[in-house]
Amino acid sequence: MLQYETVPVTPFQQNCSIVWCDETMKAAIIDPGGDLPLLEDACQQLGVTLEQIWLTHAHIDHAGGTADLAEKLSLPIIGPHEGDQFWIDGLPQAAASYRFPPSRPFTPTRWLHDGDTVTLGQHTLQVRHCPGHTPGHVVFYSPEIKRAFVGDVLFAGSIGRTDFPQGNHEDLINSITQRLWPMGDDTVFIPGHGPESTFGRERVSNPYVGGT
Repeated sequence: MLQYETVPVTPFQQNCSIVWCDETMKAAIIDPGGDLPLLEDACQQLGVTLEQIWLTHAHIDHAGGTADLAEKLSLPIIGPHEGDQFWIDGLPQAAASYRFPPSRPFTPTRWLHDGDTVTLGQHTLQVRHCPGHTPGHVVFYSPEIKRAFVGDVLFAGSIGRTDFPQGNHEDLINSITQRLWPMGDDTVFIPGHGPESTFGRERVSNPYVGGT
């Protein structure tokens, strides 16, 4: 079965998720924004072999540690969508402005698009392009365990900000209602910040997308 553990990192308490196949113990890390020693220790404690980096989007708290981790462990960088290239290019400036540790731009090994899949051991996850918070934001969905790793598209009781460069509120709402809701009300989502929730709960109670 597919397993995961979420480790909050950076001063923004970004939910970095370690996802692994319990048959092979091969793992991917979703959004290594920083605190790499903490993440490497977590992988060691879990007994997993880190093989891939998956990115939902390229904001500093999600992607800041990517270049260093990829270089140190010779890992491929999978995602996000090309729309976030300018955020990748701007990581050094973003790190300085938010007083994060230095961060370097990188070139993803593979860009992701709507309808793509990513494979980890014996398991395959679906990729959905969900622009709005950033133009190149993607989401990883496992129908097998009914879990979606949604980055900053949706939160428990809130939605992603759209006031950053190339953010778009209408696109974000469309991403949630057209790309996330069809995954099913019983799907649990792991947001980029804060606690997990279900799509069904947010469809009822979320003040921004409730009743959609």
